Amino acid sequence: MRKPRKIILSIAGAATLAVSASMAALAWGHGYTSDPPSRSALCASGEVTDCGAISYEPQSVEGPKGFPAAGPADGEICSAGHDTFAELDDPRGGNWPTTSVSAGPRTFTWTMTARHSTATFDYYITNASYDPTQPLTRADLGLTPIASFRMGGAQPDHTMTQTVTLPARTGQHLVLAVWNIADTANAFYSCIDVDFGGGSGDPTDPPTSTDPGTGEGCSAAAWAATAVYTGGSKVTHEGAAYTASWWTQGEEPGTTGEWGVWKRTSDC
Repeated sequence: MRKPRKIILSIAGAATLAVSASMAALAWGHGYTSDPPSRSALCASGEVTDCGAISYEPQSVEGPKGFPAAGPADGEICSAGHDTFAELDDPRGGNWPTTSVSAGPRTFTWTMTARHSTATFDYYITNASYDPTQPLTRADLGLTPIASFRMGGAQPDHTMTQTVTLPARTGQHLVLAVWNIADTANAFYSCIDVDFGGGSGDPTDPPTSTDPGTGEGCSAAAWAATAVYTGGSKVTHEGAAYTASWWTQGEEPGTTGEWGVWKRTSDC
């Protein structure tokens, strides 16, 4: 009677291992855009808080492929339809940190934790009707990719870089990057918040003011170290105007770097 019991226990043990392996695969695959940082990357780095589970597995935003005809439902695109990652769909009043961009070539970098056989990498960008204070829908996007990279089933490197030519836009927008897997029915989705500023000149040209003292934001009050500023707040500091991308206090404009809270808008 003991031998059948051992067989049963062995089968049960094997089943447990199979389930554990399956859950581990779900928890640890597979990739996300890290530069410019996607919402997933910002949550994982701690730059954005109150993100829930995505903070621990930014690579796991996996959903049905076939976008835009199929894929996640409108309003759930950034989370790929995962309730556990719903924080990615929350527009946060339009206050997700943005990356400054301009029309023209821009390099996008993916960080891969599992190298799947790949069909394509596709990139979409929002149109003129996009409202960053609302969840992303297909109506907000140009549904023809602005760039598509075909892999023919090859596996990507652990770090993938692709040059995407961004079209002319003004103000805050969102780039949707989709990694379509070749040998499964799924894809990975990354939402990247960007800001084209007031125009779309050459990416290497810094913001300028043709009339110093009257540039954008130059009438704003001087920055104060003790003051509290929220997203959209404007200040002047040491001959320049700045706009805050999110809540801040005590961070000096001009010292927070390209990815920091203060975005320089003009010379004053």
